[in-house]
Amino acid sequence: MGGRGENHIARLADAIGAELLTRRQLLAGAAGAAAVGLGGGRPARAQSVKRGGQLRIAWIDTVDTLDPHFTSSLGAIKIHDNIYNGILKVEYDGKRVSFVPDLMEKWDMPNPVTHLLTLRRGVKFHDGEECTAETVKWNQERLRDPNVKSPHGWKLADLDKVEVQDKYRLRITFKRPYQFLPVAWTGSTGRAGTIVSPKAVAKHGRAYGRNPVGTGPFRFAQWVENDRIVLERNPDYWERGTDGKPLPYLDRVTILLIRESSTAVGALMAGEIDGLNLIPFQFLPMMDKNPNVQVFGGVEGNYTFIGMNNRRPPFDDKALRQAVAFAVDRGPIIQQAYFGGAIPACSAISPPMSDFYNADQCSSRRAQHFDLDKAKALRAESKYKGDVDVEWMVVGQYTGSGGVGPRMAELVQPMLAKIGIKVRIQLYEQATWHKKRNTGDFQMYDEGWVADLDPDETIYPEWVTGKPWNFVGYSNKEFDRLVAEAQFEPNVAKRKALYDKADTLLAADAPCAFIGHFKVFKALSKKVHGFKYIPADSMRFHAVHL
Repeated sequence: MGGRGENHIARLADAIGAELLTRRQLLAGAAGAAAVGLGGGRPARAQSVKRGGQLRIAWIDTVDTLDPHFTSSLGAIKIHDNIYNGILKVEYDGKRVSFVPDLMEKWDMPNPVTHLLTLRRGVKFHDGEECTAETVKWNQERLRDPNVKSPHGWKLADLDKVEVQDKYRLRITFKRPYQFLPVAWTGSTGRAGTIVSPKAVAKHGRAYGRNPVGTGPFRFAQWVENDRIVLERNPDYWERGTDGKPLPYLDRVTILLIRESSTAVGALMAGEIDGLNLIPFQFLPMMDKNPNVQVFGGVEGNYTFIGMNNRRPPFDDKALRQAVAFAVDRGPIIQQAYFGGAIPACSAISPPMSDFYNADQCSSRRAQHFDLDKAKALRAESKYKGDVDVEWMVVGQYTGSGGVGPRMAELVQPMLAKIGIKVRIQLYEQATWHKKRNTGDFQMYDEGWVADLDPDETIYPEWVTGKPWNFVGYSNKEFDRLVAEAQFEPNVAKRKALYDKADTLLAADAPCAFIGHFKVFKALSKKVHGFKYIPADSMRFHAVHL
């Protein structure tokens, strides 16, 4: 094994938070074994907090299912974070994201492919069942079972076996050292580490997503379609607050499913609700100026794009797709669709992934950028001569995943008209839009992938051949090889070089036109205390009080 940069165990130790490791553990990691101590639950200095009460918060983005192993919606994941725990969880100290123990109490690695997990004892699901090693084994096997068809199964594709050693200990073996594992095992964006109740899944079957049972600080109480989701305090939760008593402080969280963002903003400004889970860009200045509102947010790991269906005419033609990528002027879109709250994107990898972000990807002009002459030349090479008519499917409401729907489509429409592409904007309600996207029944659409913490998360499931979120049907064997190799490359510089090559291929093949990396904001009334911002579009209410 090479230096620390090539030492997989040491790299994982870095990823899960050096502040939790003692010097002895760090030395042990460098010598060939990593062990992580318990993160949460540490007795805290007593502080004044108020217990009880209800938080009423508007939820603007989509909630598809409360089964974390099947969701593709960040609006849902933000709720999962309060119902479930993960093997790990995401933490943020204001400068650095790290991954710390959640249901796991101790993590040992005798070699780069073997993980010995010791679980926290006595943790119970909301249905009274205890979370044990058998439970975690069942969850890992559910995710990777091809018959279950979880869209997150790819995260455990190289899992070799899970062995229960006793009630609280597991031995999990992968086929190869896996760089993405700390992210995959988080209970929020990772989803492969979110632990659900096997008993509840067996009881509810396909309806489990509407009857979720986790071990988290809040238990599911009610889901009224298009109206609200209600969470109630879990009186048996194990994590403790600053007053030394069990969390959470709140009795109830009512999530109001408000489709119209202007309605939600108005309700917050009038003091009728306590917060918004997202602030649409146009309302940010208003929020910033309001003395009764606190705003949280910043640039996060995300990117937006215009997707083109590679399997259908006319975008089965590479030259036509390339022409679109060079005909789009990102500057006006950033200013008018994102109200300046974004930077141009020339790649899927965003600035927060600092080890991998290529800041000169746009300025070097080797990737996608605005060049109308080049767009016209590529248009002339296309097999589709003369004007072509295409449909761009959009969602009318704010999606929360970065898509800005009609506003972006209206800005791009005249840009594409200059190269003979006539765009017909077609508005769909959200459920239909999702169905058409998921089945590849479209020509063009706009989308954003958000809350990504690692390049693997932002490239592999979206663009590798046949993967679950590759809705446009992109396929390039060399791209697939580079991304697969990067998943298991422990050296950061070598891994970045692989992603650079993959990114260059992706931009050149133009299955999409990259648009921007955008800021994500949420708002809470100033009477809400204890909310901790995490730059992964998280809404964790564990320690929130009124």
